[in-house]
Amino acid sequence: MFNSLMPREGRFFDLFNAHAGHIVSGARELVDLLAGGPPAYADHARRIDESERAADKVTHDTITLLHKTFITPLAREDIHGLITCMDDVLDLIQDVTESLVLYDVSHIPEHALRLAEIDRMCCDRVKTAVGLLSDMKNADAILKTCEEIDRLESDADRVMRTAMSSLFREEPDVRQVIKLRIIYDLLERISDRCEDVANIIEGIVLENA
Repeated sequence: MFNSLMPREGRFFDLFNAHAGHIVSGARELVDLLAGGPPAYADHARRIDESERAADKVTHDTITLLHKTFITPLAREDIHGLITCMDDVLDLIQDVTESLVLYDVSHIPEHALRLAEIDRMCCDRVKTAVGLLSDMKNADAILKTCEEIDRLESDADRVMRTAMSSLFREEPDVRQVIKLRIIYDLLERISDRCEDVANIIEGIVLENA
């Protein structure tokens, strides 16, 4: 009778998967927003906001479930760390869209779009890794996916360095330099946060496989 009253452990993995789906949706909208430029800002920003709010609810539901569950499928700190780190990814995606509007960025450089595309690929792989996490028989595939995220984060670092070099060498408008530096930094931080998610997942696998 007692066991029947306990929340099902599998719900944590369902929540992780739902959150990862919102991350991927937000990342794809961000690429489309940057590719479309200012005319595309409003519609894509609205959809990113919707994804962020939905992800916030998933985060809340996960933490609530964590407090109510006596026996969890993973260490409590891993569950909490993973869902909050995933939530940070989507928060940063939203920060990019808000900054574009706030600073009235009217021209999107190719480097910004390239960073967003790398972010999207990172988010896709976060979703893949999270989707495999419920079964430790997938350990090798999970670790391989996490390695791909690490490589993509390194790619983002290289694009970031090139973008900053080009910005300081070629942009004569100081205000534009300041605006784009903020945008580049936020875009690069998205891949950093995806790498943080990958590191948490790697730790989970190494502890449980």
